[in-house]
This record gives sequence, C-alpha cells and structure tokens, in this order.
Amino acid sequence: MHGTTPSPAPADLVLTGARIHTVDPALPEAQALAVSAGRIVWIGSEAGAGAWTGPGTRVLDAGGRLVLPGFVDAHNHVRLGSDDACVQLAGARTLDAIHARIRTWREAHPDAEWIEAEAFDYSAVPGGRMPTAADLDPATGDTPAVVLSYDVHTAWLNTAALRRLGVDRDHTDLPFGRAVTDPDTGEPTGFVKDFAIKGLSRDGHRALRELGVPWASPDRQYGRLAKSLDDAIGYGITTVVEPQNSLDDLALFQRARAEGRLRSRIVAALFHPRGTTDTDLDAFEAAAKEFEDDRLRVGPLKLYIDDVVEPRTAALLEPYAGCAHHRGDTFYPPEEFAELLTRLDARGFQCFVHATGDRGIRTVLDAVARARAANGPRDARHQIVHVECLDPADTPRFAELGVVACMQPRHAAPDIAGPGKDWAENIGPDRWHKAWPLRSLHAAGAVLALSSDWNVAEMDPMVGIHAAVTRRPLDGGESWTAGETIDVASAVEGYTMGSAYANFLEDERGSLTVGKLADFVVLSRDILRIAPEEIPGTVAETVVVGGEVVVERRAG
Repeated sequence: MHGTTPSPAPADLVLTGARIHTVDPALPEAQALAVSAGRIVWIGSEAGAGAWTGPGTRVLDAGGRLVLPGFVDAHNHVRLGSDDACVQLAGARTLDAIHARIRTWREAHPDAEWIEAEAFDYSAVPGGRMPTAADLDPATGDTPAVVLSYDVHTAWLNTAALRRLGVDRDHTDLPFGRAVTDPDTGEPTGFVKDFAIKGLSRDGHRALRELGVPWASPDRQYGRLAKSLDDAIGYGITTVVEPQNSLDDLALFQRARAEGRLRSRIVAALFHPRGTTDTDLDAFEAAAKEFEDDRLRVGPLKLYIDDVVEPRTAALLEPYAGCAHHRGDTFYPPEEFAELLTRLDARGFQCFVHATGDRGIRTVLDAVARARAANGPRDARHQIVHVECLDPADTPRFAELGVVACMQPRHAAPDIAGPGKDWAENIGPDRWHKAWPLRSLHAAGAVLALSSDWNVAEMDPMVGIHAAVTRRPLDGGESWTAGETIDVASAVEGYTMGSAYANFLEDERGSLTVGKLADFVVLSRDILRIAPEEIPGTVAETVVVGGEVVVERRAG
C-alpha cells in the first residue's frame, strides 16, 4: 500500500515537500503523504502526490522540513499543572529566593486566604535536610501556606496551615499524606510525605476541598488541565497518557472535549491506591468500556511500589549514601504486592507501577514474574514508570518479562539529578552507573516509552530528546553518566512508536503508515541532522491530528 498506489478519489489533505521520517521500517523515508477521513491513505515520493490532489484537497507544503509522527507522551500529568494561581518556585535555588517570590506574590494578593506554591526544589534547603514550617513562616506569616514540591510527591506546610488542616502530634496519618514528625518532640515538622499517593487520590482531593484548600477545587483543576492541553498540542504531542486519575476526574476530560480543548488524544490511567476493592475494579472496568474511542480512552491502572530518591523515600537495595541502615520502604511487602499484581493481571488489567529505587524496581519485576507463572504469559505490557536507579542484574528482565520501561530522559540531566543535586548525593557516586540506564535497556531489547512527566519537568519533547541524546544541562555544560545516552532516532522512536506500543496503540499511532491515524508534526529544524545542542528550541510549526491542522505557525 506504499508508493504509487492509484487514488480512488482525491484526498482531504496532501502533505508535500517534506522529509518524512516515518518510524516505519517498511518505508523509513518519504516526501509526501495523503489523508482521507482522518487516516493516511498513501505515503511515498513527491512525484506520486499529484494523483491524490483534487479541487477540494488542502495541500500543505512542508518546505523541505522534517515531518515526524505526532509525539506520544507516555507519562504527562496534564491535570496537575502548572497553576497560574500558585506562586511559581521553579528556579528558586535558596530559601531566600523562595521567601522573595512568596513575598512578591503576597504583595500582589494582599487579601488571599491561602498561599499556594508549586515546583519547590528540595536542594533549596541547606544541608540536605527536608524543609520545616519554621523555614516557611517568615515569608507567610499567619496566612496558611501549602507548597508542593517540583515532583508533587511532597507538601510543605507553614504553622498556620498545620493548624488549619488539623495536623498535630496525634493526627499525622492524613487523608492527603503522612506528616513527618520531629524525632525529639514528636511534633509535626511541616513536611508531608506521600502526597502523590494520598493527596492526588480521590479521597485526598475531597479532603483538601473540604478543608478549604483552593488548589483542589474542580475549577482550579480544570484550569490546569485546559492550559496543559493547550501546551501539549503546541509541542506536537498528539497523544497524552495521563497516568493517575480517579473516576471523578474523568468529568474534567469530558468538559475539555465539549469545550474544544481536547485537541490531543488522551489515555487516562485510573489510580489504584491501597484499599481499592473489587467493587472499585468493577467500576474501573465499566469506565474502560464507556471511554474507549480514539480521543479518550480509559483503562490502565496506576500503582506505587516506592516513592522518590530526593527525600529518601525510594526503596534501595543498599542504604542511602551517608546512612548506615536506611534503605527506604516499599508501600507493600513484596509478597503482598506480587499477589496484588497477579490478581490484577488475571483480570486483564494493564498496570503502570511507579518505581524509582533499585529495590522497588526489582520488587515489581518479581511480581510480574509471579503473575506470569500463575496466569500464563500474556501480552500485558505492564510498565515500570521512571526506572531511575536500576541494578544491572535486572536490566535483561524487562525484555524477558515483556515489561515496558516508561522513562523520562530529562530527569537524568545533571542540572536536575547530577552531582550536587539531592538525587546524585543520596544515591552516591558508587551507584551513579545505575542512573536512568536508557542505552543499557535499549541494547537489552526493552521497549522504551519516553515521556516528560510534566509538570515535574518541561513538557516539550525537544527537551526530553536533547537530554536522552546528551545527558547535558539545557544551558550547556558537561554530560553526566554519558554512557547511557541514546541516538536521536532511538529517542524519537521512544517518543512515538515506543510510547504507542506501550499503550496498545501501535496499530493506530506511533508511525506514519498507511491506514493509521493522520497524526503528525512539521518541525522547524531537522533534529536528525543538526547538532544536538540545537535540538532545544525546535518548534512544532504545523501539528495535524486526524488529518485536521490544529496548529499552524507558518504559511504553507
């Protein structure tokens, strides 16, 4: 069906003058393609395009530019932010800088009942310790303040917020997290762990709303979603995998669709917190049947086995650097988690499991092995999400067990995780070779599904591809763990076909192939040929979803 197959009728859209990198080994390169009824009906040489062009055909001239399949962002929290109503702390590297931004915001919002901030960087607190209410009080006074970390895994409260939210020495197991207490006094410090697991759950959001935290209101949630969806399509992300949702959250996507904001396609995974019942699973299955078209699909389950390295809550095989015994914890004992995954696998669920530490990752791989032994091998495509610190002994197990490595290359850049940052210091130099092993996994035959993890890192796929290829900061500088870089073509595949395959979408998306949905992007630079340092700043000049031009930044 490639090449000069005669046209039965003029196409709706014809793209010409392109350097098409198809991510399809059957026809790796082409110059033109034709679209009818939202799907690619022909792809081939420039000479063949005329046969598909009629009076009603829209012709797009790519002007010699690179055309790629639309990006499939395999882990993108479009529902989380960023939030324009929050104090933005990205780039604030010290407590003084954080205080200055909060004070500036307070001056502009003198009547605010709450101070809410996001993107706090753990390394802003000196000495590698976690922040306290006393660190926040000088800038916030008696107005309750909630500050979310850049990874949204922890929350930082001031003294007024501790009072307002009812956090005290007798109430530390909260609906929205686990309050850390001072080992000497037993009083809560103001630092809250497990926010991603509890605060982003259905019950956690409800509790925060009832306590009056504006960030958790439906209107604020929808505002974040709508803005993030606009950003996604602007970057050429034609499919977004939103990895953690409750059934209540699906109404936000329906609203976005009704209001014309759902221009990217969505796969929404449902959160499976501890305590999820069989009745809940029945409801999840019903939702998957209700939402299963090519614009909004529901179905995978999101679970956690551990937390994150920066506050030392990821599960490691050996103690954290500088610690005699502390290795972090898994949220489930390994035996219990293996039994849980086996039950979910038996019901046919695909599972996305957050695992960052080498012990957490091994616990998940062991559980998948148990499920396969009990239920028989099947094409489950369970994903381990993040894979930040992987023991080399477990590298071949991904391909052996059919487990997808859903990874975020930007997290591995030295300006986020490298020397001098909490990640690298907590792991210690002796284990840096375990950090985000993209090349090792790729060489071992694992499927890489690459993603941004917005709003933990930049959403732009160009930023992620640059990091995958260089392991350098955005502003230049030395590479970190350069032995785990991959080439540009492999990174592109990870952001297209790898992520499509990871989500059972490879028959519809991920490559530019006859019969597939016509989702593609025309880039301002040829990232396959330019120097890697030029990849950031490359723009999606034209974005097409289902044959409809939804973004157009240049004439043609």
